[in-house]
Amino acid sequence: MDIAGLSTALAQTKTQNDVGVLMLSKSLDLTETLGEGMVEILDASAMESSVTPYLGSNIDYRV
Repeated sequence: MDIAGLSTALAQTKTQNDVGVLMLSKSLDLTETLGEGMVEILDASAMESSVTPYLGSNIDYRV
């Protein structure tokens, strides 16, 4: 293989590697953001039950 072909192949491999790392970074950022949103939702539901602790704690049924 000539030097020009080897250089081109190496550059393509490096570019593919860089794109893969960038996509992984974006995926991790998105996962972190979604995780923070889930924590906020869970905190909000905990706050709601502390404000109105009687809601949902009892059910009425007849047999």
